[in-house]
Amino acid sequence: MGGFKELDEQVGLGMQLQSNELGQLILVNVFSIDPADEEALLAAWSHDADFMKEQPGYVSTQLHKGIAGSSTYMNYAVWENLESFRAAFNNPEFQGRIAAYPDSAVSSPHLFKKLAVAGHCLA
Repeated sequence: MGGFKELDEQVGLGMQLQSNELGQLILVNVFSIDPADEEALLAAWSHDADFMKEQPGYVSTQLHKGIAGSSTYMNYAVWENLESFRAAFNNPEFQGRIAAYPDSAVSSPHLFKKLAVAGHCLA
């Protein structure tokens, strides 16, 4: 993989993985790639998704692609809890799969939780 870029410069993924957050969480991972590497990205992502869906606490995932010729992709994955995601993410097998991403890929993963906003969103 070409690189890693934090979505939040104040609180990075490493800090999030060390937290004690409770409840369901969402992983959002934005990938930027060279357009020529689309097939390689999709193959690597699919390989990762196959691994993750077998891990305890995994709920679902969905890959999105930017429109109008964009070469930006976003993965949205739901996990039952941080402990499950942490175990899957730190698994040596998963870590070894990162090398399969194309060199142009820059990954920006970040963890989120749902918020309740009166009249709009349920937690």
